Amino acid sequence: MTPRRPQRRPVVELYERIVDAVRDDVYPPGSTLPSELELATAFGVSRPALREALILLQEDGVITVRRGVGRTVSERPVRRGFERLQPMEALLGEGSAKVRPLRRILEEPTDLVMQHLPVPASCEVRFWNSVIDVDGMPACLTEEWCLPDETLAEIAPALPDALTAGEPAPHTMLHTLISGAPYLPLTGSSTMTATVLGRLRGTTFGRSPDTPVVLVTHVVSVERTPLLVAKYVLPSGAPTITVRQSR
Repeated sequence: MTPRRPQRRPVVELYERIVDAVRDDVYPPGSTLPSELELATAFGVSRPALREALILLQEDGVITVRRGVGRTVSERPVRRGFERLQPMEALLGEGSAKVRPLRRILEEPTDLVMQHLPVPASCEVRFWNSVIDVDGMPACLTEEWCLPDETLAEIAPALPDALTAGEPAPHTMLHTLISGAPYLPLTGSSTMTATVLGRLRGTTFGRSPDTPVVLVTHVVSVERTPLLVAKYVLPSGAPTITVRQSR
């Protein structure tokens, strides 16, 4: 079976290419971008498509526009948000975030899993529990479940091997799935709830059970098939996560 390639909006693809150029210092912070004609030629796109991407870049603060000066790359570092599906360790800070595995087991699906994944109660699903440390301090507790291996193999044969290679993997499950089959057209949706840490999770963080937290429930799908469900626990004081939205 030939792997299906992801279909992404051209303007999002162009947006990411320009952001990559900024991150690679092709257009360093504080510099003025070339003219629209020069940029369109450099990226091989039409000027209307370029203008749409430039509007999104301005809305996200990647560039600023001033009369008589033109488009200038912002001084602050470029950060990626939820528009492009990424594992939590990347959102918390590439380079400074490290995943610390706690548990990597097979278990019967919980009510939460069966609510979000198309699995029977009699099967076994893979469960990964991890802590993400940022600059040496625990910043996020992750709990992730995915479809059974035989179902994963039908979607992408490489996925079961990716999840079992080099255990315990020093990554989140989402990171491993994205790396194991980068061609899959994955999408994600999240809900966020304000709650408290609780006794068991408080022990993991070494913090009081009544510490305020944001609980993110994240479902990742390939086309319309849910592939993974995750819970991310972010206590007060966790690093900021940029959420970028466009239409």
